[in-house]
Amino acid sequence: MRNIPIVYRLACCLLAWLFALPSAVLADADLDELVARLQQGGHVLMMRHAYAPGFGDPPQFRLENCTTQRNLDEKGRAQAVAVGEWLKSKGVLEAQVYSSQYCRCLETARLIDFGPVTPLPALNSFFERHQDREPNLRALKDFLIRQPADGPSLILVTHSVTIQTLAGLSVGPGQAVLLQLTPGHDAGVVGRLDFD
Repeated sequence: MRNIPIVYRLACCLLAWLFALPSAVLADADLDELVARLQQGGHVLMMRHAYAPGFGDPPQFRLENCTTQRNLDEKGRAQAVAVGEWLKSKGVLEAQVYSSQYCRCLETARLIDFGPVTPLPALNSFFERHQDREPNLRALKDFLIRQPADGPSLILVTHSVTIQTLAGLSVGPGQAVLLQLTPGHDAGVVGRLDFD
């Protein structure tokens, strides 16, 4: 067996720990604390749409025609309803809801049942529409910067690619990240919420 110097082994362990730290911190974030912050206002629950089987959208999809898109199935609808019920059971009773214009996001936003849903094009996916990436992100950041830190909390229903790019976190269907609003600055990531 080869003898690896202790300093090299320690350096490798330290690097592995540093790369794992953000995930570990977010994974260990206290769920009750995240919910309490959402109740206080001035926060954004950025949620990926509920379960929609498949991957991406058909080549000729159109935003105005749900039959051309990948949509929620019964599992996804039940998941969206369960997320809304879970949030309400934790005392989150008010939030302004915005959604991507994609049908699976709009349906998720309606099924969580927090009142009127406002379509927000900045939340649209750019997974297959790479030309939309920068304009969407710029518009979304501008939207978040304009929100008051002492205003109501927001629920934004969007896509994994948007959350991954904005927050640096990967989330599954129906999962979310919590962002803290700071007027004039980019929203900061507080933690990840998995409602399962």
